[in-house]
Amino acid sequence: MSRIVTPYEGTGHRPWDASAAVPAPLCLHRTAVLPEWTDYNGHMSESCYLLVFGDNSDAFFRYFGVDERYRADGHSLYTVETSLSYVREAAEGEPLRLTVRLLGLDTKRLHVFHEMWHGGSGALLATAEQLLLHVDTRAGRVTPLPPHLYERLAKIRAAHAALPRPERAGRVIGIPDPSP
Repeated sequence: MSRIVTPYEGTGHRPWDASAAVPAPLCLHRTAVLPEWTDYNGHMSESCYLLVFGDNSDAFFRYFGVDERYRADGHSLYTVETSLSYVREAAEGEPLRLTVRLLGLDTKRLHVFHEMWHGGSGALLATAEQLLLHVDTRAGRVTPLPPHLYERLAKIRAAHAALPRPERAGRVIGIPDPSP
């Protein structure tokens, strides 16, 4: 079995333009629902939503400078928590448009929020909220982001802070206790 790759692997990243405005939210990834992503109901399988959100993360990482070269130098971002919300179904061939917002940032962590939209109707299909850690892969531990990446992320965070907080961010899974 071959390794899972993103559509962006091997593409590096464009140089960061510190003078450019940061879109809010960022829209860096578009795709269509592939036949192999559909299940026995004819809709996109739940695991494939996470696959597409992962591709969106990779596009986001490359936007601010994390690519193969950065990882080869011994650093990466690791996901430590993900929460998915499925809103509507997507069928084979339907266009998908992904957005991402940076909701929180400190020297070692990123809090991101993805939205998957139908590329034609504009309907919200799903969301994913993630907590990521910056890791020194050689030492096997969490480590601060280098200053140049932190500065880029701070600029992204400032642009995204102007947006209202996503309604689905920070949701907790559970069944309310019916007892009085």
